[in-house]
Amino acid sequence: MIPTADLRQKAIALIGQLSPEKLSAVVQLLECLTEPPQQNPTSAEEIQLLEVIRDRLPEDESVRLNTLRDRCECGKLSEAEHRELIRYEDLLEQRRVRRLEALMALAKITRII
Repeated sequence: MIPTADLRQKAIALIGQLSPEKLSAVVQLLECLTEPPQQNPTSAEEIQLLEVIRDRLPEDESVRLNTLRDRCECGKLSEAEHRELIRYEDLLEQRRVRRLEALMALAKITRII
């Protein structure tokens, strides 16, 4: 797991690269994420979206991914490990896309945006 301070620095760096139009959307999303929940999910659709948003790798897979990332930084990955790392990174990217889509759908349902 990436330390919180590193995540904040990464977020700040990424935000600095955004166009003004995208920056506005990101600020709205961040405002939504930092507001305390005002009510419990009321529909099955909201519950399903929240499950997608909260989805994480199982602990053992997260540990394996971090090991592969560390070995990659040191230049010690075998070809098979490199393929495994790429599969994990592809999987995480797919999850990020699903999570963002779910966040946007939930925001529309709850009339946040």
